[in-house]
Amino acid sequence: MNEKYHPIPQPEELTEREKDDAMGSYLMMFASIAVGLPLPIINLIAAIVYYFTNRSKGLFVHFHSLQSLISQLPTTVINAIGVFWAVRIYFFDWELTDHFKGYVIMAIVFNLAYFVFSIVGAVKAKKGRMYYFLFFGRLSYETVFKMRDTDNSKIQNLPPR
Repeated sequence: MNEKYHPIPQPEELTEREKDDAMGSYLMMFASIAVGLPLPIINLIAAIVYYFTNRSKGLFVHFHSLQSLISQLPTTVINAIGVFWAVRIYFFDWELTDHFKGYVIMAIVFNLAYFVFSIVGAVKAKKGRMYYFLFFGRLSYETVFKMRDTDNSKIQNLPPR
């Protein structure tokens, strides 16, 4: 099947506002730090709000906002599990096991990787460049740039039956 895609906007075709809005999507990861809460869900809520607010500002902004949002999902889940597990250990006298310590190390590695990818994505977006995350870049590209078949059939209003 020969699928068609919208052309990818080039850096010189983008306004500074579009570049700033695309860059801002990656900076949503700092939302919980700015609020001062260690709750992982705050980042996700900020990314969701940013996505729905800015997705209509062009394909470039839509792509970067979507990529930032969906790449934040696994990190949010990992962090939420870690917070839940830590609360159970601290407040409900669960045992501090090697499994938990290993999970915390894994969560730190995932968060550092997400941090690096987000900073690189923000810098590239500010320059008007496309940057494709592992796993999430293709999904975002397909979702945003793929041309949708539109139903050109004529709409006909009918009386009630």
